[in-house]
Amino acid sequence: MLENSTVAQNIESVRAQIDRVCRVCGRKDRPVLLAATKTVPVEQINFTVRECGITDIGENRVQELLEKYPLLDKRVRLHFIGRLQRNKVKYIVDKVCLIHSADSLPLIYEIEKQAAKIQKRMDVLLEVNAGREEQKGGFFPEEVERAAEQIGALEHVHVCGLMAVAPAYPKQEDVFRCFEEISKIFIDISQKNLHNIDMYTLSMGMSDSMDCAIAAGSTMVRIGSALFGKREYKKSE
Repeated sequence: MLENSTVAQNIESVRAQIDRVCRVCGRKDRPVLLAATKTVPVEQINFTVRECGITDIGENRVQELLEKYPLLDKRVRLHFIGRLQRNKVKYIVDKVCLIHSADSLPLIYEIEKQAAKIQKRMDVLLEVNAGREEQKGGFFPEEVERAAEQIGALEHVHVCGLMAVAPAYPKQEDVFRCFEEISKIFIDISQKNLHNIDMYTLSMGMSDSMDCAIAAGSTMVRIGSALFGKREYKKSE
């Protein structure tokens, strides 16, 4: 685990990099920096909130989120950014402000069911399978608009944007083109005034793809290793 002082320096470096890319692209709006906090101790998370101005964090695993939740600084906005199983929805729907990984209609219907129980309108992002990879979840690009139309009829699920993870392309120009395609879908749907669909969050870009995502129009970047260092995972993870 990195020292808090190093994490603070990393946060400033990433913010400076975001600003540089925005200047180069001519963007006046600055994407939200979401700290991806998988395996990060809650004490260090709270340090980044108190001392570094981090406002949004994202957890990947339900069990880890549940362990950290009671101890988190209550000012922070907690997002769920990992693959979500339907039987785990009930544990997080009352705790998170946004689910980034709404990757199928069955999952979204379960979110509707669990949100209805607590009378909450749950904000979600439709996950787009940008590379059309069969082994990964998410809607294929050509499926997104139709899915949004169906979900718009639900009372307790609110689509407020899209999320995408770029495939591991060796060339940055391919990563950019992938994100650019998702951005075009995001803009296209936002202009159609679909019922209960508000396209204002485009969650794209991680530590190794942030520049391409910002250039393509991302409004939120999910940054982990560039802030907290490379994490060590068990083989089962």
